[in-house]
Amino acid sequence: MKTTYMRVLPAFFALAAFVAATQAQVPDQIIVNVPYDFVVSGKTLPAGAYRVNRANDPDTRVLAITSLENQEGVLLLPSEVSLTRENKAAFTFEHVGDQYFLSKIETADHIFTIPVSTKPAQVIAMQKQTTPSASNSSGSN
Repeated sequence: MKTTYMRVLPAFFALAAFVAATQAQVPDQIIVNVPYDFVVSGKTLPAGAYRVNRANDPDTRVLAITSLENQEGVLLLPSEVSLTRENKAAFTFEHVGDQYFLSKIETADHIFTIPVSTKPAQVIAMQKQTTPSASNSSGSN
């Protein structure tokens, strides 16, 4: 009886360690430090450290971005989700005027393309065109 117990005990601990390691690997979860304020889903978030993860574990279509400092965040729906072969975590931004718009999130598993509203980009571009140096230019129809 003692021999059977001694064989089962190591197997139990090995299984427990495997389950703990599996649970520690949350798919599509990353932590990124953003050095400037940025816009995502129409909301401006302050610079800082952010956690990205799936809003619903089996669904890759909805992501949650949450500040580690103040728990402020947003839910977002990527326009495209593709598999990645690279094991890297990154945010990609479109820089328009003095604002940064989150346009892509890369995790170890997926690349999420974030739709950037063209309206804010157009407003910023129009503001740049109406500056005094831009108003002195002439054009023809």
